This record gives sequence, structure tokens and C-alpha cells, in this order.
Amino acid sequence: MGLMLFPGDDGVTSSDVSWSYTGFGMFREWLAQTEGFALAEMRGFGGDRDWSSVSTMLKPLLNHPDDDGPDLTPAQCAAMLPRLEEILDHGLPDDSDPVLRRRIEDVGELVTVLRSCVDKNVELIFG
Repeated sequence: MGLMLFPGDDGVTSSDVSWSYTGFGMFREWLAQTEGFALAEMRGFGGDRDWSSVSTMLKPLLNHPDDDGPDLTPAQCAAMLPRLEEILDHGLPDDSDPVLRRRIEDVGELVTVLRSCVDKNVELIFG
């Protein structure tokens, strides 16, 4: 069983990105690290640090229940895109480790899904 993020356009050919719940957790931990903080320190993830103390455009994704809670709006998707594209644009050195390679591939897939949400003006669904 896992988690899939996809545009809420009811299209069967729409892009999606999926992880196991463990994989999604590791992806978000890595994104938080990239943004300069540990997800485990945050309220709702085992810590007591308030989300208002964190400055990142990725907050809607990082501070979201795995497969419950509100879908992300097209505006939230659009706001996250520049930061995710920046992470993606850094690319990988030729000798990068497989875990980092997987994280960058995940970012690429997520960017595709978010662009679709923005272009179609639909929500990002967590399912």
C-alpha cells in the first residue's frame, strides 16, 4: 500500500507520482533537510518546533498528512514549483549515490504533477 499524488482533473492519463508511505516519509525528510531543518523537530512529526518558525515555499507539502487532510490548491502548487525546480536544476554529479539520484527523480516527477495541476487549475490530490 502506498501514496499517490495526482491532479484532481479526473483524467486517467494525468501524471502522478507515488511512494510507499515509508518512501514518502524519507522523501519529505530529505526535502526538509534541503530546506535547512529536520522534519523530526517539527510539530506533528515528533518534535515541538512550530511550523511558523520555518521559512520554505515547500511548507504545504512538508506539513501535510500523508493521505488525509485538504488537497493542495493550484496556487499552493504554483508557489512550490520554483523551489522544486531550483532543487531539480542543481542536477546530479556523475558519481552521485543512488539514494540522492532517486530523490532528484522524485522531485522531477513531482514537478511534472504540480505543473499539470497549475496548467489545468486543479487541486493536487493525496490518495
